[in-house]
This record gives sequence, structure tokens and C-alpha cells, in this order.
Amino acid sequence: MMTDLLLKYFRTKQQQVQSERTYDTQCPFCSMQCKMQVIEQSVVTRKRYKTIAKDNPTSEGRLCVKGLNAHQHATHRDRIKYPLLKVNGGFEQITWERALAIIKEKFEEIQKEHGKNAVSVYGGGSLTNEESYLLGKFARVTLKTKYIDYNGRFCMSAAASAANQAFGIDRGLTNRLSEIEETDCMILSGTNIAECQPTIMPYFERAKENGTYVIVIDPRKTETTKLADLHLQLKPGTDAALVNGLLKVLLDEGYTDASFIEERTKGFKEIEQHLSMMKLEEISEHTGVAIADIQKAARVFGAKKTGMIFTARGVEQQTDGYMAVRNLLNMLMVTGKIGKPSCGYGAITGQANGQGGREHGQKADQLPGYRSIENEEHRAYIANIWGIEKEDLPRKGVSAYEMFEKVHEGDIKAMFIMGSNPIVSNPNATYVKEALKKLEFLVSVDMFISETGQLADLILPTTSYLEDEGTMTNLEGRVTLREASKEKPGQTKHDWEILCEISRVMGKEKYFSFTSAEDIFNELRVASRGGVADYYGITYERIRKNDGMFWPCPTLEHEGTETLFEESFQHTDKKGIMIVVANESNVPKEKASNEFPLYLTTGRIMSHYLTGVQTRKSAALAARNVESHLQIHPETAFKYGIRDNMLVEIESKRGKIEVRSLLSNEIRQDTVFVPFHWADSQNVNNLVSKELDPTCRMPGFKVTTVKVKSVHEQVNQ
Repeated sequence: MMTDLLLKYFRTKQQQVQSERTYDTQCPFCSMQCKMQVIEQSVVTRKRYKTIAKDNPTSEGRLCVKGLNAHQHATHRDRIKYPLLKVNGGFEQITWERALAIIKEKFEEIQKEHGKNAVSVYGGGSLTNEESYLLGKFARVTLKTKYIDYNGRFCMSAAASAANQAFGIDRGLTNRLSEIEETDCMILSGTNIAECQPTIMPYFERAKENGTYVIVIDPRKTETTKLADLHLQLKPGTDAALVNGLLKVLLDEGYTDASFIEERTKGFKEIEQHLSMMKLEEISEHTGVAIADIQKAARVFGAKKTGMIFTARGVEQQTDGYMAVRNLLNMLMVTGKIGKPSCGYGAITGQANGQGGREHGQKADQLPGYRSIENEEHRAYIANIWGIEKEDLPRKGVSAYEMFEKVHEGDIKAMFIMGSNPIVSNPNATYVKEALKKLEFLVSVDMFISETGQLADLILPTTSYLEDEGTMTNLEGRVTLREASKEKPGQTKHDWEILCEISRVMGKEKYFSFTSAEDIFNELRVASRGGVADYYGITYERIRKNDGMFWPCPTLEHEGTETLFEESFQHTDKKGIMIVVANESNVPKEKASNEFPLYLTTGRIMSHYLTGVQTRKSAALAARNVESHLQIHPETAFKYGIRDNMLVEIESKRGKIEVRSLLSNEIRQDTVFVPFHWADSQNVNNLVSKELDPTCRMPGFKVTTVKVKSVHEQVNQ
């Protein structure tokens, strides 16, 4: 009897699971690009999903909590599945035919009245290489506008500019990830990898087990600093000065590689003279780091045979982020720890395709292959590939934030946004919101109605990572292929299809006659050929066969370049360039005062990604952190009458937000921290200054002076 009941139970269960499908893909979030399978089961009237990790050379079969739950946003009921037109303050579903007709009419009307540059394009660092490439081509060929930039400007621009100027090439890591565990010493500057990109952590943990000495530079104690042998807990915004202190010890105490400096670099004498006039006492006072700790860090790094330096947003998102990173690259060159096994530099890319997204034309000043839009030879090459006259190719525009200044100035009248939510991600966010409201026409291409989408005149529905095939370039410069076989829901279209459709109705079909992502990649390969970021020798077939391929890869016979600078740097004279870096930025940073006595710094938490549009649609992720918070030292909190889990008002010169307090001994007493994944009254970027790094145009997200008080105190007043 019991056996019959069990058989009946299992037959019922088997019948309930009517079908099962498996989708091979990779995580849509950080630059590790972890491979995975999403298993879809049809159960009676609903579908259920589970995610399992796949082995691969980068993440070695690991997934973090975001990857495990990514399918929750891709299958969310709030997905936009049809074009939406704003009518009387609300959105109405319309056909693609009408949506395309409206775009054609509005863009042509605005450009006829105000000129080609009156229409702008704003991209994203999570687009595939194919779509990043096509977006740049769309802006310059279909719209003929010079105004295009993307949110990666706020992620990698300081590190990218620094590496390009110092080495002649910008690739996230100069070495393979596997070399991390073999190095003798490493410096992690402004990077909280344990929480931001946890699947990379085992490389660093194995290094630690192997005896690697770990130095972490960060104003906060984080999960990453727990790995450190030495934590330099500096005052926010003083990174460049701290590195000058490290360099001074290296030079004064003879921890330099004279032959490497002589044969492979230039600019050393100027640095030597500059540092001879500095005093460690002054640097210690300026940074808040003890002289003994500065000396210890420099001596260990200098004495070890091999060493690596890694940077991320903590050091880069400053108005002197470019110079701070240049100074860290100075350290590598004076000690000769570059271009050798287990020696090198790593910029820990944040966004999914932050690396590839900046290589092929989304940035205001770049053309595919990391070519310069102002270089006549580069312009001629790309114009020829695209089949247009060189003279018809626009010149460079302005950076992402500066486009909103152009809106306020009246130069930009329309904006086409693909894969980004600038209201939340930009500094001086209220100003950006006001700019978007001023536009005569705003188009948002997205999976959801984001905070930016709410202001759009037209929203176009795009596909998710499960549906949209294409290549991505991960943080070590490995080009990977994201397979995507799930059917498109409703009337969604791939980003590349949307660009082709708009180009068709605007009379540019012959330039955009692609039928697949691979078609686009094959044109990208040719467009990048001979450039710094040369993808010509990489094909879909070779990526599949080799589990990804490193660029540069100039021919179909080339195996890809795993380690850069083994024999020379990328500059014409083959030498790396060192430069003098001042302790203080030439763009003045805010200083703590009686009115605004605390330093605010921002960053990520593990369960959310960027502006949270996708992760807040995941129930499993949203439940971990339902709202933002203010991390504040208990003694600082006591001084301002703040208790744990209390609603707190944070105010800067630009505005106010309200979040809950989180008391922690892990932060300096003069510093507070707020994550940037929330919008509206919790949008920390409402507080951040509009000042930009003069070289790379990076905003100073990491240094804002603020005051805090409990909302309870305000009510009682």
C-alpha cells in the first residue's frame, strides 16, 4: 500500500514538471563574468529557476549571491515587454512601428532646427562589445553627433587614462589572474573586492596562504582589509600624497631597480628631485597614516622580489584619481615590478563590460580599437571601414556629466540612453535630473522603468543577459562569449536590433545591415585591427574553443597576449613614462569645516549592483538590504546624538538625504560611508560635487564634506 502511494506521489511530481530547459550564459554583473547555467522548469502553471556555476578559467566555477539570483530580475513581472509612450504623464503601450516613427520625427526635427549635435547618446558599461561598438557607430553615422559618452566614465576612466599615459595601453590586468597567488607582495588601493567582486577573492586568499604580504589602503576596515598584513587607513582623498610617502622611502633607502629605470623608463630624475623636497612628517600629518606604517609598507614592497598593485574606485573616483593612479604606477616602475611573472598592475574593473565598453567607441574621444577620434590617421581608417567620408565623422564631444551641463546650456535638446540610469549614477544628481526634465525628447532603452525612465518620453524594451548573445571583455583582458538562447519575451528587442531599426527608418540601413551579434563582431574585429585594442584575431569559434582569448590578438594565428610589457611598453620609444605627482589636487577638494565636519565616501555593498535597477528586482537580493545606510563610528555618532538604526539626515553643500544609521568601529572617526545603489531621498549622489578630474573627467565621489543629525532631533526642533 505504501509503495503504491509513493509511486503515485513521484508520478504526480514527474507530471507536474512538464518540461525543463537549460540556458548556458554568464553573470550580467561584475567584470569577473562568471559562467553559469540557468535551469528553467515548467511546473503546472508556473516556471521555477535555479542557477548552477560552470567551470571556467576566470572564476573557476564560483558564483556570488548576485549571480545566483540574477535570473530573478530577468524573469520579473515588471519587465517592459512593449514600447511605452508617455501620454498625459503616464505610459501607454504602442507598436514598434509607431515608436520608430516618433524617434525619426523627433530626432530629425530637433537636428534640423538646432543642428546635428543637439541629439546626444548616453551608453552603459554592461553592454556587450558588439552593442558598445554599434552604439558608437550609431551616434557618429546615423545621428552624426559628437555627443556620446557612457557611465563607465565613472568607473574606469582614471585607471584607463593613467595606464594609457604611463604604459601606452590600458587593459584591466597586465597579467593573468593566476599570477596573483604567486606574487610576494601586493598593494590593494581603494578596492573592497571581498564585497564587490567576491569570486575573485580565492586568488588573493591563496596568495595569502602562500606567504604573500598584503597591504591594503582604505579609509574603512572592510572584509578585504581582514586579509591585510598592513592596513593603511588614510584620510579620504589623500591617496596621491600617501604614495609620495611610499616612493620617498623607496628612493631614500635604495629600493629601486636602476637598470630597469635606465633601460625601460623616463621621467625618474624629475621624480627624484620632487621627492627630495618632501618630508615624511608632513605626509603623515596630511594622510593620517603613521610614519612607521608608511616606512614598513614601502620597505616590504621594495624588498620583495615580486609585487603587484591593484586599484579600484576608492582611489580612482577622486578629482585627482588619475594622478593618484599614476603615482602607484610610478611605484611599479621605480622598483621594476612590471612586465615580469607575478609583477604588474591590475585595475579591478567594476561593470560587467567596463573594459570592452571603453575600447570600441562609447567614449567621447574614442573610436574602435582604442583609437583616438582626433587622430587623422585613425579617423581615416574607421571612416573607410564604415564607408563614410572622414570629414563626416564628428570630432570629440564631452564626458558623461558634462553632457548634462550642455543640456542646461541649451546645446543638447534630446538624449538617447541605452543601458544606464544617470539620475542615480551621476554626481550632483539633482542637477542631472533637472537637465533630463529640460530635454525636448528623451528615449530610454531598458528592461525596467528606472528613475531615469520615469522622465522619458519613450521607453524601448530590451532583452536580458539570458536572451542577448554577445562578447564581453573581463577584468584580465580576456574576451568571453556570452551564449544566450532564451526566447525574447513579448516584443523586446536586443540593443543591437534597436540600433539597426532606428538607423533603418532614418535612412542609414546600409551601414547597419546586421543579422546577428556575430556579424557585428566580425566588423568590430576589422575596425579594431591595428589599434591598441586589437581584436582582429579573435573569433566566436576561437573564443568557444579556448574558453576566451586575451587581446591584443592581431592575427588568426596569434594565441592572444596574456602578459603585457615583457619586453617593452606600448609607447613609440618603448619606454614607460613616470611623472611628478603633487600631494594636493589642482582641483581643490572639500575640506572638513565647522559647518561640514565629516568626510563622506561612497561605494558598493555585496547584494546590489550600480543603481540597483536590476538587483532591487531580485527578491533574494533586495531582502538582504532593503534600504541604504550611513556607516558611522560610534564615538562620532555619540557626538551628534545618533544611535544605531536611527533615521539620519546627511547634508552637503548640494542637498540632503535621509538614511538609517549603522554604527561601526570599522571606519575612521572623521569619515562616514553611504552605498550608492538607491535613488530619490536615499540617493547619495545628490550630495556629491560636480567637480571633475581635469584629465579623465572622473567625479570626486569619494570625498564630500557633510554634516549629520538625527531626523528625530529635527522633528523636535
